[in-house]
Amino acid sequence: MLDLGIVILNYNTRDLLRACLESVLANEGSFSREICVVDNASSDGSADMVAAAFPQVRVVRSPVNGGYSYGNNLGLRALGFADPPGGDAPAADQFTGRPAYAMLLNPDTVVPPHALAGLLAFMEAHPEAGVVGPKLLLMDGSLDLACRRSFPSPEVSLWRMIGFSKLFPHSPRFGRYNMTFLDPDQTAEVDAVVGACMLVRGAAIDRVGLLDEAFFMYGEDLDWAKRIKDAGWKVYYHSEVIVHHVKRAASRHSPRAQIEFNRAMRIFYDKHYVHQTPWWLHGLVVLGIGLRERLERARQALRSRRDGAPAGSRGKSA
Repeated sequence: MLDLGIVILNYNTRDLLRACLESVLANEGSFSREICVVDNASSDGSADMVAAAFPQVRVVRSPVNGGYSYGNNLGLRALGFADPPGGDAPAADQFTGRPAYAMLLNPDTVVPPHALAGLLAFMEAHPEAGVVGPKLLLMDGSLDLACRRSFPSPEVSLWRMIGFSKLFPHSPRFGRYNMTFLDPDQTAEVDAVVGACMLVRGAAIDRVGLLDEAFFMYGEDLDWAKRIKDAGWKVYYHSEVIVHHVKRAASRHSPRAQIEFNRAMRIFYDKHYVHQTPWWLHGLVVLGIGLRERLERARQALRSRRDGAPAGSRGKSA
């Protein structure tokens, strides 16, 4: 059986993708691997670059940008994974063709030479683990706070929205959103890690299925981790393995990104919490998400009008 299948979903990040692939291919260790790059209808020649420069990498060209879940699922299916029929765990011998582990990896990451082997060794040593993520460091050396998270329950989200998570980052109650009360150098069981770099046990995918394509971008990794935890596995943040992350390379200039973030909050809440939330708290959650959505749309409308104004009205520089 193949040990590791890596899915790298790309959208117009050709140069970062090249650096990412070079770092992945330079990784050392006695494990077999297959790399699948899914190109989500890029316009910068990313797919052609991969085909020409990395012939050992499989390329899946999507004719449309169907989003993060859609694109990663194309890669997972190409590696032999599938949704379990009826939502039940199929017999193990049905999946001998797929890798023992699958990794989702963003193209704006750089993977040090022993990182893959370190994550695989952790999973082998922790059979109860369904998911593990590394310590993600931003390019300035700071911690990418998204690399260890609690599920955004109504209470956790409330402290985040009213700013208590920033005011009291070391509080085990108020700092749960990004688990900022934990030592970054401490390996710990967490609720979720980020899809920029997450290693998932193949048996867990067999059990719960692929990513939920209702999420376009944001939230799908949280949802996957929740389904895997609900099925009985644990999720870990592994501080001894470091991966570097540029972050938001494909989405930073997209006006859709923040709208999709708010939409993902609503989908996650409706899927996992709405039926267990008291009516009064449900009203606050819906109101809070709705206000965030309206504020973001108003902000974008103002920005659009400003950008469409005559150059002279914006000063000397556009």
